[in-house]
Amino acid sequence: MRKHFFIAGPCVIENEKTVMEIAENVKLISEKFDVEIIFKASFDKANRTSVTSFRGVGIEKGMEILSKVKERFNLKITTDIHLPSQAEFVKEFVDIIQIPAFLCRQTDILVQAGKTGKIVNIKKGQFVAPWDMKYAVEKVKSTGNNSIMITERGASFGYNNLVVDFRGMKIMQELSYPIVYDATHSMQLPSVNGKSQGTKQYAKWLAFAAASIGVDGIFFEVHTNPQEALSDASTMLDLKTFSEIVPFICEHWRVADKYEKNS
Repeated sequence: MRKHFFIAGPCVIENEKTVMEIAENVKLISEKFDVEIIFKASFDKANRTSVTSFRGVGIEKGMEILSKVKERFNLKITTDIHLPSQAEFVKEFVDIIQIPAFLCRQTDILVQAGKTGKIVNIKKGQFVAPWDMKYAVEKVKSTGNNSIMITERGASFGYNNLVVDFRGMKIMQELSYPIVYDATHSMQLPSVNGKSQGTKQYAKWLAFAAASIGVDGIFFEVHTNPQEALSDASTMLDLKTFSEIVPFICEHWRVADKYEKNS
């Protein structure tokens, strides 16, 4: 039976204190429900809608903070990169390198991430058909690295809106790599009046649905105080809500695995 997992953490590293507080809670949730949670936080958000939006603390400070998370809480770490040159730097600090959805077709960044030998999590672009993700996968595989994950985060549906086609995740499973559903980014209403909005009240329900179709992992951005977060405030969940829904997602996984085993 497959081992399921969560990816969780704040959208961006705002400061060390906040990150450590979130990581401590993530660790407690992981232990309480005996489930793996990979800690995620971005050192830079290079794709913010506005040039004036907060981007992060930078790669050096970011890796310093994530190293402390790993050492103190023994959590696996993932972060995203926006330039090919960043792959070599972050590989010393993280377990998984995440490729942002907007960059999933950029050959150089995929190849450099692959060359690190780390697991590469490719987020499917909002503009990419699920069957076309095989080409992104092939770019990473060309380096000899077969440690790959694919994350679904919704598809553009007209302007400023995303929808999730659950058939797409089943289609991508045919590539035989772990599939992750990004429950909170899928709730975005991108670039509304210069700032992304969201409908996070639906995140748990779509996460239940994703677990029910047998995805390998579920991704949530979480925060101690989402309404005051400096990025993705409208889609991130508070830690209490995250903790409450984890056991229900695990139950959906158990049902899906039982069905798969018996079918």
